[in-house]
Amino acid sequence: MASESNSRVLSNFLDYLRIEKGLAPLSISAYTTDILQFSEFLEKRKRLLMTVRRSDVREFLQQLFSHQVDGRSVGRKLSALRHLYRYLLLDKKIEHDPTLDIESPRQWKVLPKALARDEMEATLAAPLSLHTANGPGNKDSAALAARNRAMLEVFYAGALRVSEMTDAKLEDLKLEAGYMLVRGKGDKERIVPLGKSAQEALREYLEQSRPVLVAGKGSESAATIHRSPLLFIARGGRKLTRQRIWQMVRAASSVSGRAASPHMLRHSCATHMVENGADLRTVQTILGHADISTTQVYTHLALDRLRTVYQKHHPRAKAR
Repeated sequence: MASESNSRVLSNFLDYLRIEKGLAPLSISAYTTDILQFSEFLEKRKRLLMTVRRSDVREFLQQLFSHQVDGRSVGRKLSALRHLYRYLLLDKKIEHDPTLDIESPRQWKVLPKALARDEMEATLAAPLSLHTANGPGNKDSAALAARNRAMLEVFYAGALRVSEMTDAKLEDLKLEAGYMLVRGKGDKERIVPLGKSAQEALREYLEQSRPVLVAGKGSESAATIHRSPLLFIARGGRKLTRQRIWQMVRAASSVSGRAASPHMLRHSCATHMVENGADLRTVQTILGHADISTTQVYTHLALDRLRTVYQKHHPRAKAR
């Protein structure tokens, strides 16, 4: 079935509300406003009202919350979307209702912002792609690009905080074993696994780029330089500042059209793990949360995953 344009779908739905349901003009105006807002949200993501997924509806509602829209207004918009998709389902324009089983917004907690997976991929690739686009440059610029890539990979692999990144020591990295020790809040240690991409980026940085940064411009003696215990360093072996790391993350993420913070990379790690089926206890351990209640902000992602798997695999899950 060919997808209809958003304007056509909305026009037909409003005719249905006006003629068949007999709604008052003010009610129709409210439906129009809410669905147009959702339609604009979809158009930015190159999606149509007829091909919406459940995740699109949730992301729309989540965006409303992040813009400080109150729960009652969000609930009204969800109700408008429920009516739209019930109409499309009854009219056999769609086969599945994307608003089905989305709980009342009153039950939601606002999720920390996270990058989408394609945005995350673009961010991770940005340091090297930007360096290539700007020409060969010198050894320092190539070394900085490799360092930034390694830092981004570690941020995403281990959900590190900025302070944990600036304080990470060479001795904490167990590269061959595929993990690193991280000292978090309250000086509590945790083990953070590193995937293949992070390991490869770190290996390249340590073997080729860190020695260049350590050497700096010759302003430091070799003895002073090689004593730096830090894993990630600025030129001349100096300690990286929090501000510099923020600037680096923002510059890399701008390639994807977002202005991300280091904390968004941390939440992206947690969000993508839960979406892929990770249990909250594992995510809690990686994030270094002292209490599982802090991690439970990701609960609805886990429930989404549970419902999806259940609907797909349980023999009695679908209507007969």
